[in-house]
Amino acid sequence: MQGNVREIALDVVRADGTRLPVLVNSALKADESGEPVVVRIALFDATDRREYERELLRALARAEESEARATELAATLQASLIPPAPPAIPGLDVGAVYRPAGRGDEVGGDFYDVFETGRGEWAVFVGDVCGKGIEAAAVTALARYTLRAAAVRTRRPKLILSLLNDAVLRERTERFCTVIYGRLRIGSGSARVTLASGGHPLPVVVSRDGPAVVAGRPGDLVGVLESFGAPEWTVALVSGDALVLYTDGVTEARGRTGFFGTERLLAVASQHAGRPATELANAIVDTVVAFQDGLPRDDIAVVVVAIP
Repeated sequence: MQGNVREIALDVVRADGTRLPVLVNSALKADESGEPVVVRIALFDATDRREYERELLRALARAEESEARATELAATLQASLIPPAPPAIPGLDVGAVYRPAGRGDEVGGDFYDVFETGRGEWAVFVGDVCGKGIEAAAVTALARYTLRAAAVRTRRPKLILSLLNDAVLRERTERFCTVIYGRLRIGSGSARVTLASGGHPLPVVVSRDGPAVVAGRPGDLVGVLESFGAPEWTVALVSGDALVLYTDGVTEARGRTGFFGTERLLAVASQHAGRPATELANAIVDTVVAFQDGLPRDDIAVVVVAIP
């Protein structure tokens, strides 16, 4: 039909039965009237090219296997930095959800924890280390365990963040982080939460009887300045209220219409006021992921502390 063919891959069987990979070019020669006269065929030894193609396939298989291992490693490392499940606390309902960015094949910098510091007292914190990868994971581990250790030395959230700031500066890393830390004192059907924010997004207070609002005052980034400062404030929670802590993967999520923003967060929180903590956390994360067409560009962590 075309009068010629180029680079048809074939195997030629030699007299001894072995195979020789070849590429075949063929052209039809016609006379002046257009009648076929002869077909000229040229065979080229394609041994090296065939081996090159096979090596490409082997390299692709190795790359896919390496990517699978990297994804598994990232998930394992991330799991070591995130509690498997929130603790069961009498008089308190705690829910936490973590959603990695993209396909989850890279270690993120988001972290959180909830742990007991004394009888009727608990600590909760949410943080975000700048960047991703192994270096970010190292700072994440440092921050998480420093906060736990600092909680033994003092109960004041602003002093705990100051100790973390000193620890990050001693590492001489280019990474910094944001952290919000809260001290919970549980009463009968109520709780008082004293918080301090080290450059972290301020929390949302969700009331069963009113609209959700942003609460608190911002402080300095952690790991940037030696003269660190983070003011404290206290939130009183009663039955049906909830406190939402989150990372900037929520409000700074970018969709087709711009950023998700604080107003959308408040709307989702108000819509699910009075719901169980895990249900509220899932609703926020699901809404943010859907806003980004199902593929978040940054890690998302949400921790909800509610009074049943």
